[in-house]
Amino acid sequence: MRTKLFSLISLLMMASLVLAACGQATPVVQTVIVGGEVQVVTATPGPAPAGPKVVRGHFGAGAGDVPTLDPALSTDTSSVSIVNSTTIGLTWMNEADATLHPGMAETWDISDDGLTYTFHLRQGIPWVRWDGEQVVEVMDCEGAVRNVTAHDFEYGIKRAVAPETASDYAYVIGFAVRGANEYNAGEGSVDDVAVKAIDDYTLEVGFLEDVAYNINIIGLWTAHATPKWIIEGDDCTDARGDRWSEPGFNQSYGPFALKEWVHDSYITITKSPFWPGTPEIPQPALDEVTHMLALDEAAALAEYEAGNLDFVSAPSAEMQRIQADPVLSQELRIAPSLCTYYYGFNTQAPFVDDVRVRRALSMALNRQSLIDNVLQAGQQPAQWFARPGLVAAPTMDTHPDLGIEYDPEAAAAELQAYLDEKGLTAADLDITLMFNTSAGHQRIAEAIQQMWRDTLGLTVNLTNQEWQVFLDTIRDPVATPQIYRLGWCLDYPDANNFTREVFAKGGSANPREGGGINWLNEEFEGIVVEAATERDEAARVELYAQAEEILVDTDAAIIPIYWYTNVTLTKPYVTRSYPVSGHNEFTQWDTSK
Repeated sequence: MRTKLFSLISLLMMASLVLAACGQATPVVQTVIVGGEVQVVTATPGPAPAGPKVVRGHFGAGAGDVPTLDPALSTDTSSVSIVNSTTIGLTWMNEADATLHPGMAETWDISDDGLTYTFHLRQGIPWVRWDGEQVVEVMDCEGAVRNVTAHDFEYGIKRAVAPETASDYAYVIGFAVRGANEYNAGEGSVDDVAVKAIDDYTLEVGFLEDVAYNINIIGLWTAHATPKWIIEGDDCTDARGDRWSEPGFNQSYGPFALKEWVHDSYITITKSPFWPGTPEIPQPALDEVTHMLALDEAAALAEYEAGNLDFVSAPSAEMQRIQADPVLSQELRIAPSLCTYYYGFNTQAPFVDDVRVRRALSMALNRQSLIDNVLQAGQQPAQWFARPGLVAAPTMDTHPDLGIEYDPEAAAAELQAYLDEKGLTAADLDITLMFNTSAGHQRIAEAIQQMWRDTLGLTVNLTNQEWQVFLDTIRDPVATPQIYRLGWCLDYPDANNFTREVFAKGGSANPREGGGINWLNEEFEGIVVEAATERDEAARVELYAQAEEILVDTDAAIIPIYWYTNVTLTKPYVTRSYPVSGHNEFTQWDTSK
């Protein structure tokens, strides 16, 4: 057997470390930008408050509800932040530095061929729920505490890839676990999915390939344990089906439990007294966290300045004022973030079904001007999709000419060649860009709309939808707009999670049944599969560079726009981590208020 694996990848680009210990107020050390200057910030909570430790804030996704708290169905950062706070995977990624640690599995063994992992689970971790007054343990039909078992993980993983579940993240497990893709596609049986509980606390998982990131994938929220008895019912529990994760029915087992969820208004998680704490995932210092759902970024900032919220994302429209303000500038943090902002094309839709139009729209975008004049928070222009800093991702040092750049003359020439061939004028092109409702996304869209007008003579229509509706629309084979806005943050720190898992056929933005970018390039498909199993990291980088060139230039299936930074405002009495993944990890937070 191979040696047990406790920690995988530490990102070299990150100069940050979060130190945590059970039951203690611990300092947080992180490299950030404070008041426009790069600093190493150390913060230690003050004296403990007399009452409960409660923080209220806004995750920065714009106004709109959290789409779901079902691990199998969660795809967005708001949902995943809550799911990862209330349930824990077999493995656990520290959101502050992307290192991997034990989660619900204390240890695991790997077979000599690297294809079979045997996980040994923590014992005595109970399922819990909020009973209207407090967090209580869930009991079985005999009155005994229901503890999390390997059977719960087997059920959760197989449910996630079941065709009837319709999980948008099933493809991730399908890319990794034997038999999962076939079952999800309706071509195999649940018995073919290589996930099996050997006993209550031993789980065996069979993988397709011997690759390092198998251990990351099997720890993702999509593969978390789920409670079969509340979903399907048993002798003493009514079946709740898809409603099982709603307030009143929700059952979990992590550091926090769902307390309240008033849809489209707010959601509150509360500390679970039954989470024992581990060296990596301590008992929370906070008693409650509330995420305000009904606020857009401007309204959230106003509530923050009024003292009603403790943390918010800093709106790009207010960056100049925030950086000039003597108080707000000291509460502003601009930290690294392994996320990419992009526009996707429905490559089968009118006008953008021609690569010349897509390439013209991408080359007409002055990314640096967008950052300097609209975003103003240290973002980087993205010439390709996979964020530098990921394992095997190209960097600007190694591949400065990779991908696609601002080239207005070439953009105009590409579009004119298309118009001449089709006998059209720019005014004949009826093109729509859709984004999820947010003042920040609207400002970006309007700036890009103006660039397209100035450089190409195109007037592109803008439209927006509330977040949950938007997510459904851009995955609908019929309704997906010609161009749509989206972002991607790491699930685990490898280029495979970006280039392949988002855009290969069957990936997050390219569903098998259509929707998303609705694109297939066989050369791209072959390259990303080869890159996944290549052992030489330099060779992997070159393979992903080839794939990115096809994605963003040769076929121009997307417009990479910028590589994110994490731009937040946090009150000085709150000690927190700054996630590189986009998902907040509230066990690393504390407050002295």
